[in-house]
Amino acid sequence: MLRSEYVAVREESALLIIDIQQAMLKVIAGWEQVANRVRQLIQAADTLTVPILLTEQYRKGLGETLPQLLGEIVAPRVMHKEHFSACLEPDFLPAIASLNRARIVVVGMETHVCVLQTCLDLLKSGYQVHLVTDAVASRTEANRQVAIDMLRQAGAVITSTEIVIFQWACRANTDEFRRILPIVK
Repeated sequence: MLRSEYVAVREESALLIIDIQQAMLKVIAGWEQVANRVRQLIQAADTLTVPILLTEQYRKGLGETLPQLLGEIVAPRVMHKEHFSACLEPDFLPAIASLNRARIVVVGMETHVCVLQTCLDLLKSGYQVHLVTDAVASRTEANRQVAIDMLRQAGAVITSTEIVIFQWACRANTDEFRRILPIVK
């Protein structure tokens, strides 16, 4: 059955983690909750074989991806960038295309800068973007909300961590579902 574009079908999904880097944490209130949601998505993605791609913005200045997240990923694939939109980096769109997934589930920091610009360019490039609103952050809530509203207007699917995980799982009463359940509890 052909599923709605609002459903993050796991066989068609990839998880994109944008710039959850150490230096950003000191200016992001509530980053721990965002990191926990991202950790849940990483664990679900690894359990259900959804590919994961990470970006790091200007690593020399902002540091590496949060170690407790990077350590959760079986085979981390990190793309380094200097543009706010990862899509402007020469290797990024080919890396996304190599995953052969049309639905890109996006989390990260900052919502109104790198997340917004990358998502807008992914939409323009023909991808269905699923923005996980409880797994994105900005220095101010106002900027975070403006970016979410803009992405909704641009055609992104606005979603949450649990929605994505249950959409990826698709079915209860399976061994996969039993492995996913502790992640959301």
